[in-house]
Amino acid sequence: MANSGEVLGQGEFRYRAVPGWGVLDERTPVKNGNAIVQDRAGHIIFLTDHTDNNVIIYDRAGRLVAKWGTDLPGAHGLTILSEGDTEVLFMTCTQTSRVRKTTLDGRILQEWGWPESTGKYDKAADYMPAWTLHHPNGDFFVLDGYGRDYILHYGADGSFKAIFGGAEGGIGHWGPHGGVIDATDPTNPYLLIAMCDQQHLLRLSTTGEKLQRVEMPGGNPRMFHRHKGHWFCPHIGDNWPADFDSRGFISVLDDDLRVVANIGGTPPVYDAAGVLQLMRHQEEFFTHPHDVVVDLADDSVYVAQAGLPGRYPVKLERI
Repeated sequence: MANSGEVLGQGEFRYRAVPGWGVLDERTPVKNGNAIVQDRAGHIIFLTDHTDNNVIIYDRAGRLVAKWGTDLPGAHGLTILSEGDTEVLFMTCTQTSRVRKTTLDGRILQEWGWPESTGKYDKAADYMPAWTLHHPNGDFFVLDGYGRDYILHYGADGSFKAIFGGAEGGIGHWGPHGGVIDATDPTNPYLLIAMCDQQHLLRLSTTGEKLQRVEMPGGNPRMFHRHKGHWFCPHIGDNWPADFDSRGFISVLDDDLRVVANIGGTPPVYDAAGVLQLMRHQEEFFTHPHDVVVDLADDSVYVAQAGLPGRYPVKLERI
């Protein structure tokens, strides 16, 4: 990791790391830092695949608030959403082929296993859900990013509704990893998906129609988070999967999905035809950024990093 005083990013999006933020001890171990969200109280909720404590909850100062979870060895995706006055978590587990809905303190509310009835899977191990995407009406979509690349649509009550994508839908393997549903226009919501090893972004209708493809040369996009009119997109490595040791960075995109800054990466350059040029990491800071969340209170960025040995989250303060 680079000097914690080093400035990362460009233009309006420049940051410094907070030294030692979130570092705990051997009583709270981590493996891959796969996902991170923030609740309404400001707590940072961090998901790791270490079964001593799948979920680690911090306050804004990086102090341990709570921890729980011991049965998700492939804990991978984490989404937080409001249901009335309460908040709930959706988690995916690639090793147990399940999607789980819980309270913030870990009580299981609902769970979905492998979708055997669809006929798309021969066995549970073929289904390795990476993340869930949520519509304001309560419907949600599961991205099978490590299995057979299907996208599964469930209703607000948890009932199965549809499946699309996969090889026959033209979704490349190791593709639909993370993303969001953008319902800014409620009459025309769409899925915005980070197609990780395919190195592009994909806009799909809620029935699977391809609407737009946005190339991310040199990137390997893993997830999206929207914050004050911009998208924050972590790239796990700038030469991944050819080089699993390659360093990553975080892109900031505007509403037109144009990169305006790269945190820990080279400044974005577009040629005269509007084509984004090859991006690379610049500072030797991040290892494998896998998810981010931006604090609504002060614009700080919290980063979950995958890769061993285990890494606690990083906090970046905006300057």
